Amino acid sequence: MARIIALDYGTKRTGIAVTDELQIIASGLTTVNTLDLIPFLTDYVSKEKVELIVVGEPKRLHNEASEVETQIEKFLGKLRGVLPKMPIKRIDERFTSKIAFQSLLDTGQKKKVRKNKALIDEISATIILQDYLAGQQ
Repeated sequence: MARIIALDYGTKRTGIAVTDELQIIASGLTTVNTLDLIPFLTDYVSKEKVELIVVGEPKRLHNEASEVETQIEKFLGKLRGVLPKMPIKRIDERFTSKIAFQSLLDTGQKKKVRKNKALIDEISATIILQDYLAGQQ
C-alpha cells in the first residue's frame, strides 16, 4: 500500500496531513505557503509512495461552494498537469477549522499555540484525512 495525502487548501497557507503506508493512522505533516504547494507535493511524491490526494471541499451551511472553491479548482488543474496519474478526491471539509481549534482548547493548549493558524490548518488537514479514512470502512 501507499500513503494518502490530505490538503486543507487556503489562499495563503495549506495544511497537509498524511497516512502511514498501511493507511491506518492520519497524522499532520506540515503547513506550507500555498504558492509553494505544487513544488512541495511533487517533491514529496517523488520520495514517498502516494496513491491518492484528498482535497477538502469547503462548503457553506446550505451546501453552496465557498468563495475559495474557484481558487481550489485552478490549483487542481495545475496539480493534474504536473501529477497527471495521481488520483484526486474531494471531501466535505465543513467545520474542520472549528473542530481543530476546539481540539486545541480541549487539550489545554495555551493561547499562543491556539493562535498558530498554520497549526490549525495542519490539524484541519488531519481531520479531513480521518474523515476520508472513516468513510472507506
